[in-house]
Amino acid sequence: MGEILDVYGREILDSRGNPTLEVEVTIDAGGWEIVGRAAVPSGASTGTKEAWELRDNDTKRYKGKGVLKAVENVNTRIANELVGYESSLQLEIDHLLIDLDGTPNKSELGANAILGTSMACAKASAEEVAMPLYQYIGSLSAHVLPVPMLNVINGGAHADNNLDIQEFMIVPKGAPNFSAALRYSAETFQTLKALLKSKGLHSGYGDEGGFAPMLASNQQAFDLLVEAIEKAGFTPGREIFIAIDAAASEFYRDGKYCLKAEDRTLDAEAMVNYYADMVQQYPIISIEDGLAEDDWEGWKIMTQALGERIMIVGDDVFVTNKDILEKAIPQGIANAVLIKLNQIGSISETLSAMEYAMRHGYKTVVSHRSGETEDTTIAHLAVATNCGFIKTGAPNRTDRVAKYNELLRIEEILGDTGVYGG
Repeated sequence: MGEILDVYGREILDSRGNPTLEVEVTIDAGGWEIVGRAAVPSGASTGTKEAWELRDNDTKRYKGKGVLKAVENVNTRIANELVGYESSLQLEIDHLLIDLDGTPNKSELGANAILGTSMACAKASAEEVAMPLYQYIGSLSAHVLPVPMLNVINGGAHADNNLDIQEFMIVPKGAPNFSAALRYSAETFQTLKALLKSKGLHSGYGDEGGFAPMLASNQQAFDLLVEAIEKAGFTPGREIFIAIDAAASEFYRDGKYCLKAEDRTLDAEAMVNYYADMVQQYPIISIEDGLAEDDWEGWKIMTQALGERIMIVGDDVFVTNKDILEKAIPQGIANAVLIKLNQIGSISETLSAMEYAMRHGYKTVVSHRSGETEDTTIAHLAVATNCGFIKTGAPNRTDRVAKYNELLRIEEILGDTGVYGG
């Protein structure tokens, strides 16, 4: 297999126009060179226990958001350690970088520096053996195309509007295959745009490509989704379902949940009842981060109340961290885990967290971040692990659509061996 010849990082821009890190790993493939390139995403609403994204804090460049320190770490300390190493030894490489960093949250080298290198090594190694990345990671078992969860109405930290709930998603679980699911979603998205315009509502976009209208309440967003699904020619609750990411940590204050759009302040039990009413009225199959990351007692109440009916997805509460999952799962917190590579900072640790969750009966949802790039690694990760779900924004903007288009290509490669997760 390929010996690492060079590791090179550079500062690029993400979908919000902020700097992020891109890493190239060059390997010797028996007389010719192969380059694996990976770009690292960045979140807006982040869990407090996420791995550390190293920024420069130099207010004279990019308002302090530059990543030249992380770039330097890639080009010096990481490169010096990895040159001459075998690129396919993913687990060893990832743990070598973790040890080199030496901190609990990767704050010395930066999780962005470590993740970019980890992803680039995997891509170079897959290219060397002429395998798609999903097959290289997942081997012969990789065959499930994920159900897309598309954020078509943006609120919270993802949009400049009055919605408390951060993401309102359509989920084409009832489609016969991935390509049909994407078509159902795109047609519904375009119908929603026309519907917003017909009602005199703002149809500009939020961070993840969905619309960001000013609405009277969170409930109005659900009504708009149901109407758009029906006008597009589909049946809510049969072909297309609804999911939300409440990102409740963002509106959690002093032990209470403050819904500004509805001028209501609720405790955890009342918040769960609020969601239960939603589930009763609308074809909701998934609620992500319905409660704050530290409100574990509230999470238990919610899982007991709704866990047999829908997916209760933990994002900020778990941050793709196996150590946290080992504490939370025995307590019955949630029944599904959102998976974000940059929350933990390496391919190996991500796969470990997914394996642990799946082994304990939890569903997993591979996810993008609000600050994205054209990198399509998460599309391959979803298929490699047969997780069944992917969340990567509206069918709009190249940074989001790149992942969906890559899944269309993977669907073609899999052919009759591929199975749609719906």
